[in-house]
This record gives sequence, C-alpha cells and structure tokens, in this order.
Amino acid sequence: MAQTLGKRISDSRKRKGFTQDQLAEEMGVSSQAVSKWENDISCPDIGLLPHLADFFGVTLDELMRGDQEKVAQVIPESERKDPNKMIMRIRVLSADGDKVNVNLPMALVKMGLQSGMLDSMVGGNENLKGIDFDSLVHMVEQGAIGKLVEVESADGDLVDITIE
Repeated sequence: MAQTLGKRISDSRKRKGFTQDQLAEEMGVSSQAVSKWENDISCPDIGLLPHLADFFGVTLDELMRGDQEKVAQVIPESERKDPNKMIMRIRVLSADGDKVNVNLPMALVKMGLQSGMLDSMVGGNENLKGIDFDSLVHMVEQGAIGKLVEVESADGDLVDITIE
C-alpha cells in the first residue's frame, strides 16, 4: 500500500527531530493542523507545500507522491540515449540541514574529468571525495541509468547520484 502524505510528513518531521509543535511554529500553523495532516484528516494548504518540501529537504514530487526513486538499470544498446545528452543529478543532504542539488550534463562531466576541473569542484565536499566519477561515466557509456550511488555517512549525511 502506498504511503500517505500524512505519513510522509510525520516520518520527515521525526527524521528531523522536530515535534508537531515545532513544525507548526516553523510553518505558521497550529499544532492541531499538523496533527490533522499527519493523521490524514486534512492536507496542508497548497501555499505551504513548497515550504514543507524545502524544510524536509525533498522535492515537491517526493513530498506529494513519496520517494520516486529511479532504480539503476542497464539499457539495451538499441534503446540507449546518447550519453552526452544525459544528466548527472547529484544530491547532498547534510545532517545539519544543508542541501545541495547539482544537475550536470554528462558532456560537461566528461570535460570536467578530462581537464581535472571536476576534481577541484568535488574536492570541497567530503561526501563526494571517495566517488570514482570516471567509473560512473564509463557505466553510463555502457547503458547504466537511474540511481547509481546512494551513500549515508556515519554523520547522517546523504549523497545520491542519479543518471537520467
């Protein structure tokens, strides 16, 4: 059975370590309103949805529909897109609440690897240092798409790399 919006709000709130009262204060609503959302009695006002998504560090689509994770798969050669026209999406969510979303065309990733520029960009983020981007590019050239990397550090930081 699909997870409800109320359950996603409740789980996200708890993951952040917030009480219903604290979430209510952050959203400018009553704690009763948050309780009704989480029990699927009512839904947040449409104007609050972007703020809720940002607060939880998710997209609106993830908030509304749940995790729409793109499963890693290998596409048959006859059905593959040109790798240079694909996008590498890097998402870093720190335990401190920082979030970084980077969308790079694969052609730019390849150029960055060849010039060494990608190493300097990635070198500033501890969570990305151990990722072998050369291998990821090679995998994409062999037809791999979807979520290829998912790392959760001991500190609670999350890193996802998805190819679309």
